[in-house]
Amino acid sequence: MTLSHRKALLLPPLQLAYIGDAVYGLRIKLKAVASGRGMHHLHRYTTGFVSATAQAKALDAITKNLTERESELVKRGRNAHARHPAPKSATSAEYSAATGFETLIGYLYLTGQKDRIDALIDLIDEGMNAQEKQNA
Repeated sequence: MTLSHRKALLLPPLQLAYIGDAVYGLRIKLKAVASGRGMHHLHRYTTGFVSATAQAKALDAITKNLTERESELVKRGRNAHARHPAPKSATSAEYSAATGFETLIGYLYLTGQKDRIDALIDLIDEGMNAQEKQNA
């Protein structure tokens, strides 16, 4: 299903985030499977990218590369209030940032911008790899 930009913008940010969470999780899992490693590695790799804390870091890695519209979507998602608390593994700020990130991914997916999602995931990979090297 592909929506026009206008129709996608009319969706509530939490609905966009709901789609974005699924799309991002699947993209990361596909990337993990392509590595050819075992299940333990797949799980560790995936959780390193899809937790609220990891998604907040992912957003940090791509923020300076976002268009004005993309930044506005992140802001809408960040300001949306879920009717449940943040998970124990993340702060409320990380959870809000993750929701903003998922909102962006959901919007991009629903508007058929799959190449843009891939480009952002590549930037996230670069940012995470650089951070790992810096911490080592």
